[in-house]
Amino acid sequence: MLRQFSIRLALLCALLLAGCASTGGPVSLQEVREFADASARLGGYAELARRYRDTYEREQPYLSPVADKLARENDAKRRAVYDDFIAIQKTLVLYMQTLSLLAGDARYDLSDRIDDLGNGLKANTESGLQQRHITAYTGMTRLLTRVIASGYQNRSVETMVRDGDADVQTLLDAMIQLTRLYYKTNENEKKTILGIFDVEIPFSTRNSDRMLVTLAKVHYLNKATEYKLIDRRYELALQGLTKVALGHQKMRENLGKLSNDEVRRLLANYGRDLRTIRDGLSGD
Repeated sequence: MLRQFSIRLALLCALLLAGCASTGGPVSLQEVREFADASARLGGYAELARRYRDTYEREQPYLSPVADKLARENDAKRRAVYDDFIAIQKTLVLYMQTLSLLAGDARYDLSDRIDDLGNGLKANTESGLQQRHITAYTGMTRLLTRVIASGYQNRSVETMVRDGDADVQTLLDAMIQLTRLYYKTNENEKKTILGIFDVEIPFSTRNSDRMLVTLAKVHYLNKATEYKLIDRRYELALQGLTKVALGHQKMRENLGKLSNDEVRRLLANYGRDLRTIRDGLSGD
């Protein structure tokens, strides 16, 4: 009888140990993974950053010699900070990719992505990139380097969100501020280029100018349409970045409850909204 009790006790212990092992194994958090995937693939920001960098190339044919000198100086400043602006995006994308993989149940290896992390940023008062953004970038790169280099699988998603949220929010704030800078720069470009036509066309009344005026009006309409589409991209990009910030904040507020039905529905909604915004950014 004692032997039977011992066997039953051993079996019970084995079952308990197996249960403990299973809770420590890979656990899939589908809504977290889908939200992180949608955040990483949002798009828009890099395109608008390139457009900001290349402002002078579009403006140059319309500039007077005096205006051209100042535009060249601004062009040099924009190109000097472009790599830093893109580095922020790359770091956030890598964070979201890593979070997605941690929330899944498959093994991963992102060691080759460590090279994507930059060596550091420079504060730029003209762009709005502040020291707190630089500090957050440094903190994020350290977190990612530690996570990726360790090669662990399914270390707590909650730990990743808790350790990363403050830096994620600060870097998203930087991207939002920079996108607004891109938007403002584009507005100035639009006024410069379209303004020339607004001034010159009404005074071109000679018959000999008729063909030239017609071509100018067609060009004006094409440029006006281009700027209208770009304006919509800025609006969508800002909406998307705000959604990412809100979704990550909700995860931080609900650590320990990420499997809760209400939290899952909330994250699913954010993921859906981000995919809709991405579709809008991908369209014409």
